[in-house]
Amino acid sequence: MKLYVGNLPYSTTEDQLRETFNAYGEVESVSLITDRYTGESKGFGFVEMPNNAEADQAIKALNETSYQGRTIKVNQARPRAGGGRPARRAF
Repeated sequence: MKLYVGNLPYSTTEDQLRETFNAYGEVESVSLITDRYTGESKGFGFVEMPNNAEADQAIKALNETSYQGRTIKVNQARPRAGGGRPARRAF
């Protein structure tokens, strides 16, 4: 299950996030979203856990809790709606 993790401190690293979620089960991947121009964190990311029961446990345990001084949001990631820019027309 892919989890959305929001309102993260900008200083959070992928290793720190992996360590936090490892307490609830196996973590397949972690990705923090960064600004494409500055490379700085946007304050959210995604954690993928192969076991849905463990992922649910992580959501229940971590959602709305204090993480490095900020109240984080953790929930099941939703697919992007609409997906990006409309296609350009070629003439």
